Amino acid sequence: MSDATDPWLIVGLGNPGPDYAANRHNVGFMVADLLATRIGAKFKRAQKAQAQVVEGRMGPPGPGSRRVVLVKPMSYMNLSGGPVTALRDFYKVPTDHVVAVHDELDVDYGMLRLKLGGGDNGHNGLKSMTKAMGPDYHRVRFGIGRPPGRMQVADFVLKDFSSTERKELAFLVDRSADAVECLLAEGLERAQSAYNS
Repeated sequence: MSDATDPWLIVGLGNPGPDYAANRHNVGFMVADLLATRIGAKFKRAQKAQAQVVEGRMGPPGPGSRRVVLVKPMSYMNLSGGPVTALRDFYKVPTDHVVAVHDELDVDYGMLRLKLGGGDNGHNGLKSMTKAMGPDYHRVRFGIGRPPGRMQVADFVLKDFSSTERKELAFLVDRSADAVECLLAEGLERAQSAYNS
């Protein structure tokens, strides 16, 4: 069972490389980048896994502060489970202290949903993580909505946010980072009541 001194592993899901950087599927990377900026650190290549990591503390100074490892797997989305599990084991993080930040088709654009455990809903990053370590980790689900018309899901998630969506994107990424911080500081129920929309 985890306790307050255990570190947290915050995993932003996405695909590496500039071609994917602004895709809907990469919103997890966007949130992880913002959290790294907030704790004043830069991502560096992990020694123990195919990932970039940032180590630091999040939250108010003192006993409310949480030790965190921010992670961006560099393995491509459908292989995220390997690097995440390697880092979870290396940093001795309980599975319920792992948080996946990811895009979610079944939530309207701009809405957030936080939960612990559950299925993968066809999301390849979650599928890989769950196969590697079971489903009992937290998720911060960033709504991207469903593809318009007959567009295939794979095409939709690998497209950049639309110009209309981009007007709100910075605010929504900021709100998602706030939700992660709230989850760590105040627990799932408080974070859900504050951020689930």
